[in-house]
Amino acid sequence: MKGYGEKPGSKKEQAILALVTTRNTEEAAKSIGVSAKTLLRWQKLPEFERAYREVRVAGFRQSTGRLQQASSPAVTTLLKIMVDPAAPLAVKARCAYYILDQTKKAIETEEIEARVTALERANETSQGET
Repeated sequence: MKGYGEKPGSKKEQAILALVTTRNTEEAAKSIGVSAKTLLRWQKLPEFERAYREVRVAGFRQSTGRLQQASSPAVTTLLKIMVDPAAPLAVKARCAYYILDQTKKAIETEEIEARVTALERANETSQGET
């Protein structure tokens, strides 16, 4: 993202950090000392957009990792509630439904991933033959 005359820690790099740590564009612009108009203009630049997207994706991946870490205790909690004799029947039913629904989604996702992988391999094979 570095352009002519820009150094590490440039305003644009600061802007990307500000965009992911503040509530809105106006706050982000103010925090780095540029106008909201300038920041909006920068967001239209392909290199800025690409760098901003990379930062957001990295943050999302971290969040996904944390969710995966929390999934085992979450399932344990649902199972405990489901078998608790003191839990209301409606709550038990909701836990059971949620477990089944999430299991179904996980299986569907695995199937889609397997199909995509097979298609990618087939595409690589066909490109190699060309």
